[in-house]
Amino acid sequence: MFSFCNRFTGQKAHAIMGLIIYIHTIHCYGAVDVKYRMFIVSLLTVMIVFLNFSPILASAKDVYYSNEVAVLVYHHIDELEQSSVTITPRLFERQLVSLQRKGFHFITLDQFKDFKTKGTAIPDNALLITFDDGYESFYTQAYPILKRLQIPAVNFVITKDLDDPKRPKLASLSKDEIKQIRSEDPNIEFQGHSDELHAMKDGKPMLSNKVILNGKLETEVEFKSRVVQDTRKCIAKLKELNASKNVDSYAYPYGSYDDTTISYLHEAGIQYAFTTKAGIASEWTDSMQIPRINGGSPFVRPHSISNLIKQAKREQSQLVSSK
Repeated sequence: MFSFCNRFTGQKAHAIMGLIIYIHTIHCYGAVDVKYRMFIVSLLTVMIVFLNFSPILASAKDVYYSNEVAVLVYHHIDELEQSSVTITPRLFERQLVSLQRKGFHFITLDQFKDFKTKGTAIPDNALLITFDDGYESFYTQAYPILKRLQIPAVNFVITKDLDDPKRPKLASLSKDEIKQIRSEDPNIEFQGHSDELHAMKDGKPMLSNKVILNGKLETEVEFKSRVVQDTRKCIAKLKELNASKNVDSYAYPYGSYDDTTISYLHEAGIQYAFTTKAGIASEWTDSMQIPRINGGSPFVRPHSISNLIKQAKREQSQLVSSK
C-alpha cells in the first residue's frame, strides 16, 4: 500500500492514502455490503486517475530541484501558422498556468545572473522564460500573456531586422515595440541573437564557420573580426533602446558554437550565452553554455511541459553520476 502511494506526492498522496485506509478499514470490519465496497473501489480508481493527471490539483509544495534553473525557449506565437517552433497563444498561456500551479517559480534574467555569478539564492523549481529571433508575435501575442500573469522573460533579438521590421517573412519587433515593453515592464528584457550572423552560407552557420571572401576562405583574423564586430554592433543597437540593464547575453544562432566562437563573443562583451542543448543550469554550469528546454513545440501540452523539465533534470543527474 505504501509503495503504491510513493508514486504520488503532496496533496495527491494524502488524498489517495485516505481513501485506501478507509477502504481497508471497511473491508476488515465488514462495515458495508459488497455493492457498496465495489462503489468505493470504483471511486478510488477514478480519484487516482483524476488526481494524477489534473494539473489544477498538483501540489505547489513539490520540490523537483533546488539551486538550479530550468530555462525554457520559445520562438513564434500565432493562432494560425504551424511549425515545429510555433504554438498558439492559448497553448502558451496554458503551459505557463500549469507550471505556476505545479509550484514552479519564474525568475528574471538578472536573478539568473546573480545566481550564476554571486551564488544569490533563488526559489526552488526556478524557471527562466526565453524567446529567440525577436518576432513581432512576441509583442502582439506573448507579451500580453506574460504581463497578465506577471511572468518575466528575455527575448534574443536579431538586430539587423530592427531597421525594417516588416521586411522578413515573419515580421520582427520594432524599436518602438521594444521601448514600449521596457517602459511598461522592466522584467521583460532583450538580448542578442547576432546582427547579421543568423544565417547560413554554403549550408553552414556563419557565426561558427569561416566563409569564402573574394574567392578565398577567410583567414583566422578575418573570421575573428567578423564575429567580434557583428556582436558589438548587435550590443550597441540594443543599448540604444535600453533593451536591458546590461546587454551581455546571447543565444547562439542555430545553436551552433565552439570554443573559438565562445572566445570571440567573450572579447566582444558577452558574459552569458544560451544553447539549444537540453538540461538544467546550476551555479557551476559554464555561463557560455547554458542549456535550454524547448517549450515552444505544438506537441508540448500543458500537462506534459513539467515532465520535460523533470526528464532533463533526471538525464543530467544520470550524466553527472556516471562521470
